[in-house]
Amino acid sequence: MSPRTKTPPLSPAALKAAESPPPHYLGHRQRLREKLTTEPKALADYELLELLLGQVLPRRDTKPLAKALVARFGSLREVLQAAPETLREVSGFGEALCGHWTLLREVFARVGEAPVRERQVFTGPEVVAEAARARIGHLKVEEFWVALVDNKNRLMAWERVGRGTVDQTTVYPREVLALALKHSAAGVILAHNHPGGDPKPSQADLDLTRRINRSAQELGLRVLDHLVVTEGAHFSFQEAGFL
Repeated sequence: MSPRTKTPPLSPAALKAAESPPPHYLGHRQRLREKLTTEPKALADYELLELLLGQVLPRRDTKPLAKALVARFGSLREVLQAAPETLREVSGFGEALCGHWTLLREVFARVGEAPVRERQVFTGPEVVAEAARARIGHLKVEEFWVALVDNKNRLMAWERVGRGTVDQTTVYPREVLALALKHSAAGVILAHNHPGGDPKPSQADLDLTRRINRSAQELGLRVLDHLVVTEGAHFSFQEAGFL
């Protein structure tokens, strides 16, 4: 019979860790999870943020960071939509959380784009406007996107063609038309955002739309609409009689 192996005694540090109660925030987080299951509307915004942060920082008390984020940005919505470089200004918000926030924003955008990606037949601007608001309505810089459709007005592609500054995006008609020809599209729906919150088109927006429409007609393409979006509103060139 082989001799029994003796278990080495625990070190003082290990003994202390074994005797110490679990961190207080673990019990608090569990109570938040239970409230989320039974009565989610009862959770405060910062408590929802605590749970989100805890997915990335499971061994850290996330309540102070959650409250700091709400104090810095003003609301849960603004925290979720904040740019990574701005989020990093809050102490404790590192690269891992930035990556998680990018994931959340992409999920939200794709949910908003779902009707477009399901190749619905477009009978009005609302479907594309909703997709554009979900994708770019909250951005702090302008982006220009194009929805390409076939001869039955079903989506073929939904792509970005330009990214600019807080008040302008440089887009050339040839970029839009080249994309349409690449996909053998029959028509295009233009969309861009106004970070300032007012969807009313500028003179530059009007001029660009006329140029793209004129060039598209020469190629037998239809410009079905140009949508200017903000987070909560949109302007349709087609509905306004500009197309």
